[in-house]
Amino acid sequence: MKKYFKYCAPALLALSLAACGSEKVEDSTSSSNNTAESSATESQTEQAKTQTITYLGESYEVPSEINNIVAASLESMEDTAMLGIKPVGVLEIGGEIPKYLANDLAGAALVGNKREPNAEAILALDPDVIIGTSKFPEDTAGKMNKIQTMIPYSHISTNWKENLTVLAQLADKEAEAKKIIADYEAKVADAQVKSKEQLADKTILIIRVRGGLMNIYPAGVYLNPVLYEDLGALVPSVLTGADAQAELSLETLAEVNPDAIFLQFETSENADAPQALEELQKNPIFTSLKATQNNQVFVNAIDPLAQGGTAWSKVKFLDVAVEKLLK
Repeated sequence: MKKYFKYCAPALLALSLAACGSEKVEDSTSSSNNTAESSATESQTEQAKTQTITYLGESYEVPSEINNIVAASLESMEDTAMLGIKPVGVLEIGGEIPKYLANDLAGAALVGNKREPNAEAILALDPDVIIGTSKFPEDTAGKMNKIQTMIPYSHISTNWKENLTVLAQLADKEAEAKKIIADYEAKVADAQVKSKEQLADKTILIIRVRGGLMNIYPAGVYLNPVLYEDLGALVPSVLTGADAQAELSLETLAEVNPDAIFLQFETSENADAPQALEELQKNPIFTSLKATQNNQVFVNAIDPLAQGGTAWSKVKFLDVAVEKLLK
């Protein structure tokens, strides 16, 4: 019996050790699987907390649930008003919400002006997303992105649909955005029936007085696309050389001698030249223009602070342009 045990003991010990080793491997494998599953669950949870928005070829990660939107640009303020969104923060002009948007954006906190949004004021609002502008300098954009994802809302008028669509995605207002775009396109189609005939030989300019000087914009900027793309008016040659806002002299204006002028004058943009509009209207060169002679100079036909490249601006200006130019 002793001899039997002598030979069996080593075998029993080997089996015991093998069993222990197997248990350790199983425990290790189980632990690895649990860790992997836990990591996957955490990753899925994180993904559920955020969403990726694609806008003009760029991707932006924002919370999946968005409640606090800061509209840190006049462009985004116009479109939040258009969509019926109530941002928690907006820009100020003269210490208050711009009058033309005051009713729609009532109750929002003021977060600085368009040249320098107040980072501390924005941070205090705990924003889920900041809607800025593509005009922000790099340092301003950097400050905004340190607070929360900042989407640089395009100031180029031809991007107005993309602008409205991304804002609608953030605020769950996609149906409203689609209706606004469809209604606008229907109005354009109706207006083009008359505009092709009535505007075919007309020269029309939009002039913005800023800092006491007359300024014009390229055909795809500001309110211009409504005239030159949507209504099909001819693009005056004076605009073809403009890459951005460009000063227009009285002598050049006389050479163009437009049939109609939309003249925009905002007092806050002309603080150093408050009489500039009155002086321009009395200038002999200006009074000799065809537009002036035929009572086709329309001063602030749309609010002078309207940014131009937004759904709000386009809808309002299309109505005005049709009313003033098409009979």
